[in-house]
Amino acid sequence: MSTISKKICLFGDFGVGKTSLIRQFVESQFSDEYLSTVGVKISRKLVSISEENLLSTQNLQLIIWDIEGSNKFKEVAKNYFQGSKGAVIVGDVTQPETLNHIQEHIQTFLAVNPKSYIVVALNKSDMIAAEYLEKIRQMYQFTDQANILDTHITSAKTGNNVDKIFQSLANRLI
Repeated sequence: MSTISKKICLFGDFGVGKTSLIRQFVESQFSDEYLSTVGVKISRKLVSISEENLLSTQNLQLIIWDIEGSNKFKEVAKNYFQGSKGAVIVGDVTQPETLNHIQEHIQTFLAVNPKSYIVVALNKSDMIAAEYLEKIRQMYQFTDQANILDTHITSAKTGNNVDKIFQSLANRLI
């Protein structure tokens, strides 16, 4: 069985939990210690995709680019988007301003990769009362846009929906 490799980007505002989401997905680990990404950090994870119409499974290596979230880096970040087949755009449910920037991040990414797919992750859900989460998710649905697959409430700390955001993107990339 051959393995296909696809580049995906994770980005969003500074401090929304991009690196923690990747670490939870790739290593099944979480740390409260904050490490700021400088430039870009690249991780890899092999996922198996079961193809519905076939009795086979396809291996997909996700090459995950964790892109720095600072504003001064925004123009340079576009260079890192080149060749990406998908993205996870991350907002922090405890910081509404980061959620308000998601649409801008979507447009920035699609300007470079107009045929790519995007999953939106509303992260740090473990820090908000559960009754507010669905309302937040509904406010930040972008599925009326062709390239947006879904919006998920995530927690890098608990692992809630972390595999799901990457798996839904991987399924579309095959």
